[in-house]
Amino acid sequence: MSSITNVSRRGFLKGLAGAGALVLGAYYLPKALQHDATPGRTDADRAPLHPNIFVGIDTDGTVYIVAHRSEMGTVIRTTLPMIVADELDADWKRIKIDQAIGDARYGDQNTDGSHSVRSFFDVMRQAGATARLMLILAAAQKWGVPPTDCQTDLHAVVHPPTGRRLGYGELATAASKLPVPTSGIRLKTPDQWRYIGKGMTSYDLTELCTGRAIYGEDFRVNGMVFASIEHPPVIGGKVRSVDNSEALKVAGVRQTVPIDPFKPPPAFQPLGGVAVIADNTWAAFQGRKKLKIEWDHGPNATYDSEQYKKELQVTARKPGKVVRNQGDTESALSNGGRVFEADYYVPLLAHASMEPMVATAEFRDGKVTAWAPTQNPQAAQAIIAQELGIAKEDVICNVTLLGGGFGRKSKPDYVAEAAVLSKKVGHPVKVVWTREDDIKFDYFNAVAAMYMKATTDAKGRPTAWLQRSVFPPITSIFDINAVYGDPGHLQQGWTDVPYDIPNLRVENGPAPAHVRIGWLRSVANIYHAFAVQTFTDELAHRAGRDPLEYLLELIGPPRTLNFSGVNYPNYGADLGTFPWETGRLRRVTEIVAEKSGWGKRKLGKGSGIGIAAHRSFLTYVAAVVEVEVSDQGDIKIPRVDYVVDAGRVVNPEVTRAQFEGAAVFGTSVARSGEITAKNGVIEQSNFDTYPVARINEAPYQTNVYLVESDAPPAGVGEPGVPPFIPALCNAIFLATGKRIRELPLSRTSLGKNS
Repeated sequence: MSSITNVSRRGFLKGLAGAGALVLGAYYLPKALQHDATPGRTDADRAPLHPNIFVGIDTDGTVYIVAHRSEMGTVIRTTLPMIVADELDADWKRIKIDQAIGDARYGDQNTDGSHSVRSFFDVMRQAGATARLMLILAAAQKWGVPPTDCQTDLHAVVHPPTGRRLGYGELATAASKLPVPTSGIRLKTPDQWRYIGKGMTSYDLTELCTGRAIYGEDFRVNGMVFASIEHPPVIGGKVRSVDNSEALKVAGVRQTVPIDPFKPPPAFQPLGGVAVIADNTWAAFQGRKKLKIEWDHGPNATYDSEQYKKELQVTARKPGKVVRNQGDTESALSNGGRVFEADYYVPLLAHASMEPMVATAEFRDGKVTAWAPTQNPQAAQAIIAQELGIAKEDVICNVTLLGGGFGRKSKPDYVAEAAVLSKKVGHPVKVVWTREDDIKFDYFNAVAAMYMKATTDAKGRPTAWLQRSVFPPITSIFDINAVYGDPGHLQQGWTDVPYDIPNLRVENGPAPAHVRIGWLRSVANIYHAFAVQTFTDELAHRAGRDPLEYLLELIGPPRTLNFSGVNYPNYGADLGTFPWETGRLRRVTEIVAEKSGWGKRKLGKGSGIGIAAHRSFLTYVAAVVEVEVSDQGDIKIPRVDYVVDAGRVVNPEVTRAQFEGAAVFGTSVARSGEITAKNGVIEQSNFDTYPVARINEAPYQTNVYLVESDAPPAGVGEPGVPPFIPALCNAIFLATGKRIRELPLSRTSLGKNS
């Protein structure tokens, strides 16, 4: 048997306490080691050997592993079960993965905030190791030998002294009769891992490549009708009157159904409006076009994004709420010296995932069964129960594959719509959003205005630094009075600025929300990293310094940031386990300079190279981006280099893919990401007005280098976006001499004669 670390029950429960931190810092505790007697929920539950909620072993040797997180292209449905399989010594070819329904017994299921592996790495290891120990104990009992004389090989228990061997299927029944151990469970050491750190292709790869994979749009149920909803054009609006006579004349349209407007704050409630119920999606869409609705647009009808931008920028220039302060920044800034200040701006952003919102629900006998591509099935349960006035336990939410999410599908308003309509019409209902619905009625990433000010010494080094951020907070969807950023989002590249500066002041100003604000891939890190890293580059050039050298000087010597007096949630993780270490940020910056050939590459006419470094979701990332800008202002991105320190990396190739995708996502945000509003109505509607990067606009080559580390696993889905955007903009400055302080790039003419 492998010689590995003993994990006490107390130690395991202590590890579980950090499992499942939401982006807003809430905790959920899965009962992973408790045998669950609830019958029939998953194949793992029904298997003869079922030591915990994540594992089941059948008599034919099949190992069932439950995936309790949502799959949207991150391969998490493979990676977490892979950890279980490794500790179980299971043959991956004999694994079957169960997709969990929404159920509190799994702990936090909100697949958001880049914390699936971080929160459940130890949980999954323990689940697999527990099952492995039970198989060893059963074999030892059968052979009449001490368990210490036995060990596991691939999918079998062996007794080396005699060469005897029993497969997992042969031992499943006997092992099921043993008590589930709560102590003496030993984990493998890293050198014994079969899968962890080596990686695995997607469990769903064959289904995906052959078109058999089931996404939300693919799901069907007998007797189902289809719904398309005309939502209020302005958030908070409601129907004054409706004429559905022409809609009912469309072949296939059955009826129209009103949906009540939400009661503020919106949270995850349906927006309200009028639904067209039809025999197919086409008829529902066509009937909806024939509706004649008079709207009461409500108080947000005065919202104008251009005017709002000016208001944010004025607020950013006024003293705000102090969220971090060291030294005496105010005095240092007023004592003269070289003072430099700049304003930065990032607009509202939409998610625009490839699969628009879709969900199916059936209300029957006071209960609801839903099928949805959701990142948060437990939230879907809760909002359905709330809207229909039933118990949460009477709602089952099945999770399909997601055609992208980026955070939008953690808000299950669209799932609630399907349930509400099913109760009203007496049939299973599939709600299908159009792309226009998806863009116009999103939970947008917040617009933000940032004001930066610094005074520098003779070498251009800051002696005082002031930064102020103003953005409508995500908490506004839960609290109508919320206007200041909450600690969970101020921490994202703002209160944790890592520079070694004697006088540092970080502030936040108020901003009311006029649309639904939600988290999008990397959230507030997008605008905060843009401001801080662009300002850093500006200071370097003003001082005539190399940006790399200057950035490293500001990061300073390796140290652990002290957040005494600062409300810093650290992405829901313990600062003792995940300290903010500037040495790790410095290291990825130094390595990316080496890997990218910083200072050694000859750049042609109209070419530039930029650098940025940022920590988000507990991961340290540095990026170097190369650009080419033509005389006409056309941008190409020949090369991107990332260096990533995400602690222990479970699935390396998948991790690299996440950063490659982040470069494309960041390109879309930087080039053309912008949502605007006039009279409260969102002006963008599809990819013609909200473009995403096409293949000729995306980076041509993206190199991702992973730093080997034995630190605990950190996030990988989101940390690639924040440093990419300022590195790109810094490169554009070097190529054109034009400084980008406002996104998207489409607002700035980069042509030679402009």
